[in-house]
Amino acid sequence: MAEEGFSDLEVQDSLSAVDNTEVEETEAEEPKQRRGWLTPLLLGLGLGIAIAIGTIRILDQRSTAQKAPEASKIAPSIPPAMTVTTTSVQAASISRSLNVSGTIAARDLTPVLPQASGLQVKQVLVKVGNSVKAGQVMAVLDNSLLQDQIRQARADVESKQADVSSKQADLVSKQAGLTSSQAALAASQAVVQQRQADLAQAKARLVDAQRNFRRNQELFAQGAISRQVLDTNETNFATAREAVQQEEANIRSAQANVESARANIGIAQASVRIAEAGINSAQASVKSNNAKVEQLKTQLGQTVVRAPVSGIVAEQLTRVGDVTGVPPQTQVATVVGGSQKLFSIIQDGQLELQALVPENQLGQIKVGASVQVTSARDNNLRLQGTVRDIEAIVNQQRREATVKIDLPSTSLLKPGMFASAAIATTTQTGVAVPQKAVQSQSDGNTVVFMLSGEDTANGASAKVDKVKMQKVEVGEILNGDRIEIESGLRVGDRIVVDGAGYIKDGDTVRVK
Repeated sequence: MAEEGFSDLEVQDSLSAVDNTEVEETEAEEPKQRRGWLTPLLLGLGLGIAIAIGTIRILDQRSTAQKAPEASKIAPSIPPAMTVTTTSVQAASISRSLNVSGTIAARDLTPVLPQASGLQVKQVLVKVGNSVKAGQVMAVLDNSLLQDQIRQARADVESKQADVSSKQADLVSKQAGLTSSQAALAASQAVVQQRQADLAQAKARLVDAQRNFRRNQELFAQGAISRQVLDTNETNFATAREAVQQEEANIRSAQANVESARANIGIAQASVRIAEAGINSAQASVKSNNAKVEQLKTQLGQTVVRAPVSGIVAEQLTRVGDVTGVPPQTQVATVVGGSQKLFSIIQDGQLELQALVPENQLGQIKVGASVQVTSARDNNLRLQGTVRDIEAIVNQQRREATVKIDLPSTSLLKPGMFASAAIATTTQTGVAVPQKAVQSQSDGNTVVFMLSGEDTANGASAKVDKVKMQKVEVGEILNGDRIEIESGLRVGDRIVVDGAGYIKDGDTVRVK
């Protein structure tokens, strides 16, 4: 018994348990006097039961040992290898591209020219690579000579303004003299009028005296009056005639005074005009000097070199001590429009890729086409650009044309860098899957894992999916971390995405 898995101690324990149980039951049912003859019987029954139990256990172990090879052929209920996520293969718009290369350049390189020539550069406030805003000061020229000229021009303005004030006072005096002469003329004209009235009265008296004298002559001839009366009338007539002559003389004198007053007015008016001309001349001088001051101020403002546009400084062609308008011998090529270029600015920081494309491939490229730009120096550099222009002239030696590609603003690119570009040429419908669903094998093949169907071998409570390895051919990498599948899959196929790198052909998985 010990060799087949049961010890003597186990048998004894079994017998003892049976014996104790039976004894207790007997003691409960029978009187104490019957215990003596039942004891042998109970011992025999317990021994038989113990032997039967041991035999049953031995037979059970042998049966289990015989069935073990057969049971090993049946897969135990094992949970799936891992939980994965899946997706359906989708149709996608696939763009074909033309690979070219070229140089990064400024889209619009704006020169910064000095507005004043012959001035020495006093300060340079920016350097290559700096960002500048439109109107920002980039350099300062020496303005000490202009400052002196402005001070002198302002002194001239003050002097001319004092001269204007003096001439204006003289004009006031001349105008007062004119007013006085005009008043004298008016008075003389009033005297003439008075004299003319007096003359009229004298002439009236003369007519009266003459009529009386003639009538008295007739009366005297008739002897009606005496000689004395006639003589009195004659005297009155002579006096009246002299009075008329006197009034006429007075009128001529008064008229002469009028003419004199008029002459004085003419002189006063001439003096006023001269004074006014002097004032106008002085005021013109003031304006001229003010204009000179403003001109000098403008030139003073031109001694501050400001950025004409916002952007990035691409070139610094001047240094402290250089004289504007006199480029160094090494900078003869930097003269633009007769002026020396001080700086160059990449307007708004906009760059472009100037790619060289063979003549026979130009027909594939369209303005506005999408372009993916990369750099061999930086594998992480991947930008999206757009074809802006295709130059009409083809280089006769290389049979190539320049295609200009607009690029987004970035600090990763600098003018002069070399870059590659994939220009989208055509678009067609294909299939695409997430990149992480595609796995590269050691034999060089590329595969995905498809769901081959539900596995119910372990019963309804253990439904899982099996995966099947499917060889595929990949094409272009698309936006959104997807890749084109040229062959091997159809739209609607379900493939493993997350977890694809940890399973193999035939594995069972649980789909999340």
